[in-house]
Amino acid sequence: MALETSDIQNKLVDNFELIVSDFTQQHDIFSFEVDSKSILEVMQFLRDDKTLRFNFLTDVCGIHYPDAELDRQFAVVYHMHNWMDNVRIKIKCFLNGENPEIDTVTSLFLGANWQERETYDFFGIIFKGHPQLKRILNMDEMVSFPMRKEFPLEDGGRTDKDDRFFGRTTDNC
Repeated sequence: MALETSDIQNKLVDNFELIVSDFTQQHDIFSFEVDSKSILEVMQFLRDDKTLRFNFLTDVCGIHYPDAELDRQFAVVYHMHNWMDNVRIKIKCFLNGENPEIDTVTSLFLGANWQERETYDFFGIIFKGHPQLKRILNMDEMVSFPMRKEFPLEDGGRTDKDDRFFGRTTDNC
């Protein structure tokens, strides 16, 4: 018998009640939200349950929502895969914009080590308990996090991007 999304949702709600929410199906990935304080507990359940068997962590990444309310300005997204039934899920945990931190999942999945480091490096999200949380691609001296949406996309004073110089407007130079 194939693992159905309703089975996943029912098991999660039965075991965690309000800690899990916002269940949706996006293309072939079943998605839901988990309270960030409970990520280790929920992921361990998903991995160890004899029916669910989500034993592979595919990806960990961050998102910055600068215009959202303070407690939902950052998110960590986890993709897990059940190889036996070929089912994928996406878990999203929202974090506070002033102090974006969440427990590391390296105790459950060793592969999370570099993925969490990359997320820290680009978004500044702290993974509490991580064995070696440091930058992996950017310079250690860097004080900003390049994937945060804290700066305008373009410098408004740049003249090399002025449409008038490329014939894209009817205004004359």
